[in-house]
Amino acid sequence: MKRPSVLALAVVVLAAGCSAPGADEKSTGDGTGPIKIALVDAQSGQLSSLGAWELKGARLAVDEWNAAGGINGRQVQLDVFDDQGDPTTGTNLARKIDSEGYLAMIGTAESAVTIAMAPILKQAEIPNITSGQSPGLVAVGSEFLFLNGPTSTTYDETLAEHIVDKQGIKSIAMITNNGSYGKGEHDAFLKALQARSVTPVADQVVTTDQKDFSAVLTGIRQKNPKVIFLGAEEVESGLIVKQARDLGITATFAGAAPQGTPVFLDTAGVANAEGTIVSSPYLGNDVSDASKKFAAAYKTKFNEEAELHGAKAYDGTQIMLTALKTSNVATGKALADAIRATKYQGLLGSFAFDQTGVGIFATSIGTIKGGKLVAAAG
Repeated sequence: MKRPSVLALAVVVLAAGCSAPGADEKSTGDGTGPIKIALVDAQSGQLSSLGAWELKGARLAVDEWNAAGGINGRQVQLDVFDDQGDPTTGTNLARKIDSEGYLAMIGTAESAVTIAMAPILKQAEIPNITSGQSPGLVAVGSEFLFLNGPTSTTYDETLAEHIVDKQGIKSIAMITNNGSYGKGEHDAFLKALQARSVTPVADQVVTTDQKDFSAVLTGIRQKNPKVIFLGAEEVESGLIVKQARDLGITATFAGAAPQGTPVFLDTAGVANAEGTIVSSPYLGNDVSDASKKFAAAYKTKFNEEAELHGAKAYDGTQIMLTALKTSNVATGKALADAIRATKYQGLLGSFAFDQTGVGIFATSIGTIKGGKLVAAAG
């Protein structure tokens, strides 16, 4: 099977009554036919786990709505496009979904790709709800861009409060990457430390495709920090932790969303990740009746355990579909306004969007124990 080109159509279509992407180019704002929504994410490459989780969460929400009759009697058509984790591919796909009559977009889970797509989607007046968390998303200043979770500022302020204020730890090293996610994490966590008059004992920046961290970690080992902050995606963070333990580093690791995922655990190794501190708006599948219901439906449909990214996408898709319902399937700015007006009690908390497109402003602290993310004591 050939790999999709940068102008590839959907890699798979996953909703009741779906056709292949582009097969029906008729506008869905005219009150007839399926309501076309694009999901754009990495379905291949190192970040494909993010795309897979987001697809499952969005698919579950769409299928639930379609099983209940859709929106105003119309089925929702969810077409999936592979951005390969590449901003250039993402911009090409943004033009494609504009030309093929999609009302809205779910994704991406990669901040850099979403930032690259945002100007095109803004010009086309296509609202999208992203799972990215970089403050750079807010800096874009698009009234059509919404976040289905907090920004790095919230994640890392909560983390610094726990580590510095509550635990009294000030010996902290930082490892972040130079991608949009890593830069956002670096700046947000460093700002939170500086507000507490804490200077990291080491502040190392690596590349997004780096695999060998021995030199960086050897330097950090000499500083003997009590905590090492990770500002990198799942696989890279896991490699850093594994290599750190191989070098005899015993510091506790801390981070945000990536460190609470199965991919991070599998890459780092359960024993190596033990005790990792995680800031997250979704600490597990049994924290509420809603999360238990979601996790059970997710398990039934996909035969795997739900986690944060799937929950974020489920919330974001529910908000999008609710806005389509309440607006009588509006398009463009009217749909964006309907999303902003939607108040939604989700798996991650109570959503209420401000003018920046952020709708949720709180996370909780968990720790990894025995391969599970659990709420931290106290």
